[in-house]
Amino acid sequence: MKGRSTSMEGLPLLTKEKIEAILRARFDDGFKNLQDLPNPSDFHDMDRAADRIARAIEKKERIVIVGDYDVDGVVSTALMEEFFEIVGYQIQSLIPNRFRDGYGISPKIVDRIEADLIVTVDNGITAVEAAKRCKARGIDLIVTDHHTPSEILPDAFAIVNPKKNECGFAYPEICGAQVAWFLVGALKQRLGIDLKMGRFLDLLALAIVADVMPLLSINRPLVQRGLEMLSVSKRPAFEAVRAHLGKNRFTAEDVAFGIAPRLNSAGRMEDASLALRFLRAGSLNEASGGWLALDTLNQRRRRVEAEITEAAMAQADPADPVVVVAGEGWHEGVVGIVASRLVERFGKPAIVLSVDGGMAKGSGRSVGDVDLFALLEASRERLAGFGGHRMAAGLSVETDRIEGFRKTICAHAEKLDSSSFDPKESVLGELPLREVDWELMEILNRYEPYGAGNGRPKFLLRDIDVVDIRTMGSEHRHLGLSLASEKFFLDAVQFNFTQMVSIGQKIDLLGTFQINEFNGNRKIQLFVDKILR
Repeated sequence: MKGRSTSMEGLPLLTKEKIEAILRARFDDGFKNLQDLPNPSDFHDMDRAADRIARAIEKKERIVIVGDYDVDGVVSTALMEEFFEIVGYQIQSLIPNRFRDGYGISPKIVDRIEADLIVTVDNGITAVEAAKRCKARGIDLIVTDHHTPSEILPDAFAIVNPKKNECGFAYPEICGAQVAWFLVGALKQRLGIDLKMGRFLDLLALAIVADVMPLLSINRPLVQRGLEMLSVSKRPAFEAVRAHLGKNRFTAEDVAFGIAPRLNSAGRMEDASLALRFLRAGSLNEASGGWLALDTLNQRRRRVEAEITEAAMAQADPADPVVVVAGEGWHEGVVGIVASRLVERFGKPAIVLSVDGGMAKGSGRSVGDVDLFALLEASRERLAGFGGHRMAAGLSVETDRIEGFRKTICAHAEKLDSSSFDPKESVLGELPLREVDWELMEILNRYEPYGAGNGRPKFLLRDIDVVDIRTMGSEHRHLGLSLASEKFFLDAVQFNFTQMVSIGQKIDLLGTFQINEFNGNRKIQLFVDKILR
């Protein structure tokens, strides 16, 4: 089913007052503060989990943390390591390797562990077989996760998950690291230790943004404070980030597009332990070396991603309501990113599978209000396994069943209303250039941080004169523009431009506004998303 494109006709003509009213309406429950955060005990099984961990510490039992290889899982693991370091208790942590171990805790992982207690972070909600293996070996298992539970839950000592039916936690749209952070809060209370929970917020902001959690409700103040801390954090990792990116102030977009891809590249290309060691680095020298290694992996990831994206685009059927593509030997570490590229291109959910002999593993990404997890659940008889949430999922399928799976998931998607496929982030309205000033930027800044659930406002600018143009970057892939309308002027930039314009031409543009700071100078700049004519 084809999603409907956003029309540029009939958009409201905006003023600063109208913009503020539209943005304020996004926060129907008002602005939350850190003081509004709920008690950790609001999670079902949280007290049981905290009591068991506290008992393990008191009895000097062996505790192992099992994380995940994305930013959320790595941050969750780093957070738990730091907590146990603070309380002076030695633990072990393990992040499964994407290529050797697959996702999350599994019987194979359990067999490698010598422990009395295993605590998962950002995984485990579908680990039914791993829980059985823990039982057989006499190991207590505590699952902390945020992914959508299936009908059958693992037989674990405790399961802490805001999406569990029994859970009364008021804010289910949180990431795995947040669940781990609330667990640390419960342990702080249980152990009676003096610990300021705010010390972890620089780490937590990375996970919330990287895992595309909506920046509304309690997520907003956590990310706000975390971004402020990133600017001054004494963690060697973040000192290295500031030095190498040349930035002292960070937005959620800086995390999403500058920091998170490098951290994710470790798990995508080699092993997530590289990202964990970077976040836990004890010196600036160690952290700087870790950042450079992650940057090299990220450059390699981008090259591999470009090759597979080209092949996937050629294979995709634009008529299908869910794009499903598969390729022999496609790099497992980038299939999720390629799926995102297909979503951007076709405006539909996309699933990209890497085929290895008789089995294919891959990732899916969704769009609009299409619940990808529900579509996979409805198609589960065609799958070997799956897990995830509404907007992103991982799955495995036998190679000879891929075509049947494609037909099945497309049949279910055909039943959805076409409006479900519409992108959630749309154009706010038409903005005259005369409205662009520092007062507008103050209004836009009030509703930071922007990201998932609170998209940076995108505007349409009509009949704008091109005063000057220049290409930028080593490969001249970026376009700098000087624009004017009546007596008002504006600088603009478009990255990876595909359409050249000429001086004197009148154009319509879609874009967002940000403040560009360089060498102590500040100016308003339009980041061009698309040139319409």
